[in-house]
Amino acid sequence: MSTARSTASRSRRTCCAATGVDFTRVRNAENRVSEWPTGGENLSVTSWTVQPASVDSPVAVAVIRDYLADIIARHYGRPATPQEVDLAISEDPTDDLAVFFTGGRGPVVEGCAGYRFVNPGTAELKRGYVRPEARGTGGGAALPAAVEESAVSSGATSIRLDTRADLVEARALYARHGYREVAPFNHDRYAEHWFEKRL
Repeated sequence: MSTARSTASRSRRTCCAATGVDFTRVRNAENRVSEWPTGGENLSVTSWTVQPASVDSPVAVAVIRDYLADIIARHYGRPATPQEVDLAISEDPTDDLAVFFTGGRGPVVEGCAGYRFVNPGTAELKRGYVRPEARGTGGGAALPAAVEESAVSSGATSIRLDTRADLVEARALYARHGYREVAPFNHDRYAEHWFEKRL
């Protein structure tokens, strides 16, 4: 069972997407606010709130299963089966994440992201996902920003991730937010592109 670290639980994050500019705001325990311009193109004003959640909570389990069903369906070109989702969870469990976040524009969880440490200075972004109906509303900026801020507070100096070639939107999102392609750092059978960002 994974629990959020105290540094993450003291923060509340809101992403406000306005005409031409998308900002992620972080209010920490000292009541200071940080902002990251993210170049959003959404013309409607929306707000994302991101907060830590236990990975075995009902809302976390539900959004993780939705994430896996989505990427499995895209890989095979058909809906995922519950058995395929169960297998994906067993092959790449989430219970070793240092912190896991859920978020949305209101009380309904519309996305998630978390990270694990692969060594004391390097975090790995995992389970980055925004539900299809909420894409383009700021979650793609808010969730990684929350992960990065928490990872830095826990000692990370870089963060990395892997993704598939067919997840074109994800690759474009990470490149837009400062991640650069690097040489392969694992042998995951689904990994086709590897990214890293200095924090």
